[in-house]
Formats: sequence, C-alpha cells, structure tokens
Amino acid sequence: MPAPVLIVAAADDWPTDRVVVELEARGVEVFRMDTTDFPQRLTLGARIDQGQAWTGEFTTEHRTVELSRVGAVYYRAPGAFRFPEGMSGPEERFAAAQARAGLGGVLSALECRWVNHPTALARAEFKPVQLAAARACGLTIPPTLITNRPDDVRAFAAGLADDIVCKPVASPVLIEDGQLKSVYTRIVSAADLDDLRGIDSTAHLFQAWVSKDYEVRLTVVGRKMFAAAIHAGSDAAHEDWRSDYGSLTYTTTTVPEPVAVGMLRLMDRLQLRYGAADFVVDPDGRWTFLEVNPCGQWDWIQGATGLPIAEAIADELQGGS
Repeated sequence: MPAPVLIVAAADDWPTDRVVVELEARGVEVFRMDTTDFPQRLTLGARIDQGQAWTGEFTTEHRTVELSRVGAVYYRAPGAFRFPEGMSGPEERFAAAQARAGLGGVLSALECRWVNHPTALARAEFKPVQLAAARACGLTIPPTLITNRPDDVRAFAAGLADDIVCKPVASPVLIEDGQLKSVYTRIVSAADLDDLRGIDSTAHLFQAWVSKDYEVRLTVVGRKMFAAAIHAGSDAAHEDWRSDYGSLTYTTTTVPEPVAVGMLRLMDRLQLRYGAADFVVDPDGRWTFLEVNPCGQWDWIQGATGLPIAEAIADELQGGS
C-alpha cells in the first residue's frame, strides 16, 4: 500500500487544498492537520526505543495516521497551538513550549521526504543567509546593507551611482489597530537621507536599486522550474509589484542556464525542495536575485499562467522526478 502523505498547513490555506485534491485524484492517502488543533482536536501518541524508531500516531476527530508509515510531509505555515481556556499567561507559554518541543520535535524527527523540513525552512527565511548563499552559488545579487546606523545608510547611498531602496528584513506584514498592513519596498529619497530618525530603532535593509525591464517569480519544485515574468502596469508596481496586484500582467518565460544552475545549487545549499524566488531582469536581460521564500505563494501564478505548480508539488511528494 502506498505510503500516506502528511499535510501540515493552516486549515483555511486554499492553495494547499489544490495539492490535496491533486494527490487524492492520484489515489494517494492524505492526512491533513493544523497545529492550531493541538491539543484540543489533534492528539499525539509517539514512542521510540532502542529497537525501533518513532512509532505512534496523530489522530483527529475523524482520522488517524501511523507515523512510521508516513512517506512525505508537505509543511506550509500551520497555525499556532490553541489551548483550553482558563490557563494563565505563564501556563499557556509553558504549554506552548512543551507542544513545540513535543509535537514539533516528533514531527521533525520523521525520516521521509519533506517539502520543506521546518528546520531548513526556518534557516532559509533569513535574508542575510539567502543572499550569502545565492552569491556563493553564482547568482548575481544587488549591493546590500543591513544596519541601524544612519551614517552607514548615507555612506552606502553616496557610494552607489543609482538610487537605493529600503525594504523589510523579515516578513513585510504587521497587525496594527486590528488591521493587517504591509510594508513595501520604497526608493529612498534625498529628503529621506536628510532625516533618518528611527533607523537606530531596529535593523533595516537597504539595497541598490536595480534597473527593471520586468521581474520574475521563479517557482522551484524539486528540480523543476516555473518562471513567470511579472510586468508592472503602474509606478507603484514598478517600485514593488506587491503594492498593486491589479496593474500586473504575466507571461511565462525561460530561465537562462546560468540562473537555473545557480538556483539549483542554492536550493541544495539551503536544503529546500520548494522555493519561490524573485528576480529583477534589467533592460539588457541580466537577472538579479532578490530573495527566495521557502513558503511563498504560488497559486495565483498558476492561475494567471497555467503553469502546473500544484501538480509538480504532488510529484515531489510522491518521490520527485
């Protein structure tokens, strides 16, 4: 009997639904869980001893999966643990630490195919790690500064012929006054350089502005690559395409061989089987690497271009090409 695939993702993550549907259409047994359900709607029982690796099961209200049978795990941004009401703050923090080490530890110990393993995912999310690895793998990167010293920013800008941009070092999303907000990449103006108050409050990332013809979202699944050219239809989208999705148009494109080789090296170096990479392509056709998101969105690219990304993820979970 084929080994089941374990899906660990938020219950309302609809791109994951597409992967589940694809796997089930192929006759693959799928067990889907969200860590938000632990410990109230998801239970864990696992054992290891000298004679045998981890055995046991995850169980929900409707289904059970035997840990030793799991052949692959698709791990994609599950939710936070949710505990019974009535716990004090310290009790809940203690319980969360135990859940992370217990359920998360057993999950991470599964020796099977991962897309992506949480430890590799966590390390790869650091942009400084990505940039160093991309450079070492032969990809072109823009000059980059991470600092909380205003004088460093001015010196960085003065040493470059073109503009610089400021962007978040980590997730660009925050919640303020109950509202979900995004922080977009923006060009640093002369007035900004005159008044850099607040720079010393935390780490900031600055990069040389790369002249753009268009940008590329390069989705890598195993050894397969799906490249979508993103064409900005507004000034805001030209600065950061995430700020104006409505103006964007998409076409499929080919990946230059040196970029493809470097990208596969990068995926191996970061121990990733899935990554959503962003590149700038300049008017001369040169590709510059910006970042790779090991848990990046892909469904809207598939919808806009027809690129078979869900099918490729299912292939990878079944053993790759």
